[in-house]
Amino acid sequence: MPLCCIVPPHILERLSQSSSPIVRQKALETLFNTYRLSGERTIRALSFASTSPDSARRSIYDCRNGVSLQRARLVRTEDGPASTDASVNRAFDGLGSTRDFYRTVLERDSIDGRGMRLNAYVHYDRDFQNAYWDGQQMVFGDGDGEVFVDFTKSLDVIAHELTHGVTEFTANLTYHNQPGALNESMSDVFGVLVKQWVGRQTAEQADWLIGADILTPDIAGDALRSMKAPGTAYDNDALGKDPQPGHMNDYVELPDTSRGDWGGVHINSGIPNKAFYLLASELGGNAWEAPGHIWYESLRASSTDTNFQQFADTTYAKAGQLYGASSKQQRLVYDAWDGVGIRVTGGSGSKTAPTAEPEDTLQELVRQVSRIGEQVERLAADVADLKSAANG
Repeated sequence: MPLCCIVPPHILERLSQSSSPIVRQKALETLFNTYRLSGERTIRALSFASTSPDSARRSIYDCRNGVSLQRARLVRTEDGPASTDASVNRAFDGLGSTRDFYRTVLERDSIDGRGMRLNAYVHYDRDFQNAYWDGQQMVFGDGDGEVFVDFTKSLDVIAHELTHGVTEFTANLTYHNQPGALNESMSDVFGVLVKQWVGRQTAEQADWLIGADILTPDIAGDALRSMKAPGTAYDNDALGKDPQPGHMNDYVELPDTSRGDWGGVHINSGIPNKAFYLLASELGGNAWEAPGHIWYESLRASSTDTNFQQFADTTYAKAGQLYGASSKQQRLVYDAWDGVGIRVTGGSGSKTAPTAEPEDTLQELVRQVSRIGEQVERLAADVADLKSAANG
């Protein structure tokens, strides 16, 4: 499985063409390291790796601007005091908030559901423009100071990356094409839910932005992605124009390669992101309640190759199981997917067809009675033929 990074390759490639020599150099270095780390993760995934219960204890390591995790220094644990390093403390608190969200809201014991230890590494490399989950731990760069700041400053980024671990231990959605875009969307969904839960924000109060805290004030843009309005998170000379679609009519076909973002997993994730936002905003209240539970149970019920249509159907079924068939929650799930161009199979929403007039209803009843009469006549004729054959 490729490396799961918060900053997609199309942004880094754009920055690698920047007029600023510093930004250009740091983007190229980050791209190179990202591809190298993806290769290392693929090789490591070929060997069996297991986790053991450890009460979801946190450990933070300082890479001291190096690229070797093995040489990083342990700087904070559950039993030790707070650090004088703000990055260490932010990583520690972010891991804790994400762990507590999954435990309190979704009754999940850490990333793997069995109390997996949470390790994070800060100050990775020098001016590294990304944060990632490598299948075992979180790694944070400090940013270049011109486009990105320290990646520990964004709680939704931390929760986003840790949720890649949750997905890996549940559906294990393959990181390619629609399953990969769902993988990214799951991390965006639960990234913002952790942020909203910690801030006690309702769906209406929330900004629905991913990575708003990691862009420098000099960058004219809100965030890396917007769940409320995919395609509007940024539009400037440095990053270009946000390419995310919010509807299947605008689905982006890209090569299933590292340069193609494995079929556009960071781009097409805007479609299921928008569906989740539509559900949460229509239901109102706290998005981590009904919408969050529906999405989480649907993730658990999904498989490696689940695509958008299959996931939409699953959310509709799970909404019925959790809140009742034809409940408001289930009908709004249908409407949310319909709003992004995906029609739930065999479902119906709150935007139902006009009620038939009494005369139309009576005429339909007459037609049904007539059809039943014809079926009874055919059945009686068949029985008579059988009796005749038996007596003959």
